Amino acid sequence: MIGVLAIQGGFIEHINTLGKIGAPAFEIRQKEDLLKNRIDGLIFPGGESTVIGKLIRELGLFDPLDALIRGGTPVLGTCAGAILLAQEIAGNENAYFGAIDIRVKRNAFGRQLSSFHTAGEFAGLGEIPMTFIRAPIIEEAGEEAEVLARVNGRIVAARQKNVLVTAFHPELTKDLRVHRFFFENIK
Repeated sequence: MIGVLAIQGGFIEHINTLGKIGAPAFEIRQKEDLLKNRIDGLIFPGGESTVIGKLIRELGLFDPLDALIRGGTPVLGTCAGAILLAQEIAGNENAYFGAIDIRVKRNAFGRQLSSFHTAGEFAGLGEIPMTFIRAPIIEEAGEEAEVLARVNGRIVAARQKNVLVTAFHPELTKDLRVHRFFFENIK
């Protein structure tokens, strides 16, 4: 089962996409959701990273989620999820999970009105559609982090061990390849 963090942001789109590829999923809203379900993977969706980070702590989800990530549970973070998983956030002293050796910059592509769709090469998947909404960029990837995609020379997807992050929203397109890629790594 794939647990999708469902306390704020675009979680339902991930659950719907997982359903299309036959991947069983459940919503993580409180600590009990982590205890009563088998967890084979995690998804941290887009939304407002500051709000999600605050709610994770207030709901007592931080330590159990951190233990799952550090224990090797595969995790996909999209947009705000990438910010939550990054080791460093530009202009911010505190990171959240620090699970992937990248530095991200919030809202690097501009405000909501600057949202856009494009297509770009994703390592191993070919050209895929990408939707950016107040998206971060990955300013820098450390030696252990593998860059998977760039748009206009900027890093927009990376992975390291069990962590996969995208600055874009693969759940907002009809293309299922990023979620399949993630799910195949779980199996």
